[in-house]
Amino acid sequence: MQSSIRNFCIIAHIDHGKSTLADRLLEITGTVQKRDMKSQLLDKMDIERERGITIKLAPVRMKYKDIELNLIDTPGHVDFSYEVSRSLEACEGAILIVDASQGIQAQTLANVYLAMAADLVVIPVLNKIDLPAADVEKVSAEVIALLGCKKEDILHISAKTGQGVEAVLQKVISDIPAPSGSVDTDTRALIFDSYYDDYRGVVLYVRIFDGAISKGADIQMVATGAKGIALEVGSLNPAMDPASELKSGEIGYVVTNLRSTREAKVGDTVTLVSNPAIKALPGYKDVKPFVYAGFFPDSNENYQLLKDAIEKLSLSDSALQYTPENSSVLGFGVRIGFLGLLHMDIVRERLEREYSLDLVITNPSTDYQLTLSTGEEVTIKSASELPDPAKIVEIREPWIKGEVVVPKEYVGAVIQLVSSKRGIQKNLSYVDAQLALVSFEAPLANLLTDFYDQLKSVTSGYGSFNYELDDYRAEDLVKVDFYVAGEIVEALSVMVHRSESQRLGREIVTKLKEVIPRQNFQVALQAGIGGKFIAREDISAFRKDVTTGLYGGDVSRKKKVLAKQAKGKKRMKRFGKVDIPAEAFTVMLKRD
Repeated sequence: MQSSIRNFCIIAHIDHGKSTLADRLLEITGTVQKRDMKSQLLDKMDIERERGITIKLAPVRMKYKDIELNLIDTPGHVDFSYEVSRSLEACEGAILIVDASQGIQAQTLANVYLAMAADLVVIPVLNKIDLPAADVEKVSAEVIALLGCKKEDILHISAKTGQGVEAVLQKVISDIPAPSGSVDTDTRALIFDSYYDDYRGVVLYVRIFDGAISKGADIQMVATGAKGIALEVGSLNPAMDPASELKSGEIGYVVTNLRSTREAKVGDTVTLVSNPAIKALPGYKDVKPFVYAGFFPDSNENYQLLKDAIEKLSLSDSALQYTPENSSVLGFGVRIGFLGLLHMDIVRERLEREYSLDLVITNPSTDYQLTLSTGEEVTIKSASELPDPAKIVEIREPWIKGEVVVPKEYVGAVIQLVSSKRGIQKNLSYVDAQLALVSFEAPLANLLTDFYDQLKSVTSGYGSFNYELDDYRAEDLVKVDFYVAGEIVEALSVMVHRSESQRLGREIVTKLKEVIPRQNFQVALQAGIGGKFIAREDISAFRKDVTTGLYGGDVSRKKKVLAKQAKGKKRMKRFGKVDIPAEAFTVMLKRD
């Protein structure tokens, strides 16, 4: 019966207590026995538990007072906002958690806007009211200003101790509407997550909107056109619980015989081969990576291991795209595309942990669109792919729309930081008397390396940041090359705006001087644009005192030995090779 089903999710900024509330709900409804309970139960990866963040969302089915409750625990981070938007589409309501000690943050706003766009009933909840730093009055005022609700609508809880959590369940049952779908029409189900299981193939998490999917049915994806078999269907509580079929309004899993999540992407519509739905569910889009970095193994014999590891990871992460890359210094590697810097960080950590690889990672860059004089349009993913500048008419770089939420006394510092990144401040509004919302546009490449760290330091840790890709804009961009001992090192090349090229060239050359060890001959480090040098530093040679064995006698003996040494150094400079350490390739990541 659809009338006894409630589908809802929990949305919040990172670390406001989503996973902890999910734990309490599982306990109160008796879904998980007390002895099996552990904190962050729905976060399955070690990285999630250590960092205290949700990376992969997880659905779970609970029973409370004869009502079937389907909860989706969503990730809070901006890199995964598309997954969050799909999860919201699968629900009729959302619990909005705000930390009573921290107040509203950037991703709280972003997720509320997503929930409102999906027409969800939003239930506001203040968490952590037991903390001494909690300011219930102030944060309540912020929530009222944001949602336009009444003060008595806001629930006060402590997810850690369980205080007030029962009231949340009551409110979910009374306020969130039951799903409205029809059992008798063509089957349509929304995939809101998919992952690859080594033993079972691709497992889909779906919400059935119309019709039903029964065990053994032939299924088809509307967007990718892939066909498969539903080997098993059922619900998660939190372990897999098989059933004979999933009916309209229900949330559950489908085990398929597909080999990769590329065939069943998040946001796609599942239908039956026997009676396919003509119209897909709205909102599907291909997720495009827009941060690229080269991953190289520490030694070339591990290249195959790295390639296999990435292939395995990409089976369960449809956003991961990769191509082989070759560098004269680092050897063979792989260039991978990511959704953002956190996504890159997680993939790096998983490769190092789960496949015990030692990696060298080059500076992350974004993609650029070029128009050539022949009229051809080209997209490049790294500066080393740039064709001859004489053939290029214009270069377009991606810009983002960003929002920063900060206490009002830091507004000046934030606007200054944005303009130092070539950003344009668009709007300044106030969430309440204390909190300001700064909207801006900026080139993505300038925010890649350390914008988030700088934002945290200029706002004493209070600033929070959220962004989305806007469009590509033509700018005066140049490729800055770096030379070590007269030889160009392709892996270090970067694309920058002409106005910033001098400063960046000097900065990086100075840093390279610190990381590259001294040799027996002088080494010149240079930065150049199209063969014209804009910065230079020299690493001085080691000097061995060749005159120690000479004492007394004519000064010409000394001169002769020194002249011989100088000749040897000159020859060495011609043939000598400079060993470039791995740290040199990540100088951009750490600006200080």
